[in-house]
Amino acid sequence: MDKPVRSRPNPRLGSDLGLSDIAGALRRGDFTASDLIESSIDQHVELGVGLGAYKHFDADGAREAAAGADTALAAGITPPLCGIPISVKDLYGVDGLPTFAGTARQLPNAWSRDAWLVAQLRAQGAVIMGKTHTVELAYGGVGINPHWGTPRNPWDADTHRMPGGSSCGAGVSLWEGSALVALGTDTGGSIRIPAAMTGTVGHKITYGRWPVTGVVPLSSTLDTVGALTRSVEDSLYLFGSIDPAWGDPSQFLSQMSTLGAAGLRIATPDCSIWHDCQSDISSVLRAAIGNLKSSGWGVGEVRGHLFDEAHDLYMTGGIAGAECLAFLKRDLPEWVDLLHPTVGARLAGAPALDSELYRTSIATRAALMDQADALFETADVLALPTSMATPAPIAELIDLERYGRANATALRPTCPISMLGLCAITLPVGLDDAGMPVGLQLVAPGGHDEALLGAALAVERVLGPASNTIGRPPGL
Repeated sequence: MDKPVRSRPNPRLGSDLGLSDIAGALRRGDFTASDLIESSIDQHVELGVGLGAYKHFDADGAREAAAGADTALAAGITPPLCGIPISVKDLYGVDGLPTFAGTARQLPNAWSRDAWLVAQLRAQGAVIMGKTHTVELAYGGVGINPHWGTPRNPWDADTHRMPGGSSCGAGVSLWEGSALVALGTDTGGSIRIPAAMTGTVGHKITYGRWPVTGVVPLSSTLDTVGALTRSVEDSLYLFGSIDPAWGDPSQFLSQMSTLGAAGLRIATPDCSIWHDCQSDISSVLRAAIGNLKSSGWGVGEVRGHLFDEAHDLYMTGGIAGAECLAFLKRDLPEWVDLLHPTVGARLAGAPALDSELYRTSIATRAALMDQADALFETADVLALPTSMATPAPIAELIDLERYGRANATALRPTCPISMLGLCAITLPVGLDDAGMPVGLQLVAPGGHDEALLGAALAVERVLGPASNTIGRPPGL
């Protein structure tokens, strides 16, 4: 008797479900992890060439991991992320996969071992789909990689626009449908910028909360690890699954869901980030904040000079450049001469770690951080644009001067949060006049990630998830 032919899974299996619902469906057997992963691979086959999210896509490894997840699920072993497809920025070490960190040459095998966050995801049963593109050494907010190609921002079907960096393939992989969580890193905005530009959610956790072990470093002073997701609720599910203080996403979601709008206060800092924001983007953001006010949020304004001072320090103080160049010279000296001018030209002017500029910058940053708590005396969270301008066409950024201006603009609303030691999350709240996503950046004091996520969930439940606020990119 012939074996029954197994029907192919829905090509968008799980695309309309949150992580919590997908995990429940896998536990119930509504579909298998292999079904989910095969659907993810199909999406990559269909869209991967056009979108270019991945440096290395590992279909065989994903299928093997999915089979292991199905075995665990059948045995009643159901960790929260079991069978969930994850993309990983090519800055993280992943067992068995090469790491290039966006450079022209594969890094030594020591950088191809599971990073801390990758290991936590594997322990939860997550399935690694592959390594997504990054800006070379994560040193840039535009998202360009001249060595291996620049992922396409899916929101413009006609023009190849900036996807945001440095985690430039992360948000694109979510829209491709090959991943439900996309690992990134954030030093000056490298999770939040691509999340905003691609219409996804990106959480920059408090510095030091999660180890950066096994991740190619940019700045030992500023680097954080984290992820982009399709919704704030998914970000909470991931955080509740991974964070050592929790380890139970259902409990975490339940607790955060009790934080309603009543009594929550949001304030806009009076600073140049708002003053110089593109008018159509500002209008979308102001309308979203107005909707929060109508739903019961307290809305106000605070002095925001600290954000301007922190931005100036990030751009001129040389902290990230000094630490990146020192790492290269110590661990990867042969790579210095291989850097593309978009990175190499900027690193060439970085100060030394023993320079007066670097020491002064570290001291100045500490003084600014000491003042940051005053920003929240009358507000629970602050609201800023995550991106101040429509993502530029890639063709316009071949010129290094134009690239430099676009890079500075991309970093401007995000790098102050890093310099001040705060945590932040961005979520999509509308489209600009060019039809590109607009991200609202919510900011909380350092160490208050739970309060930030609870407030963001309350915002999402007032304004709606991305499916309501921006829909889907054209053609996807």
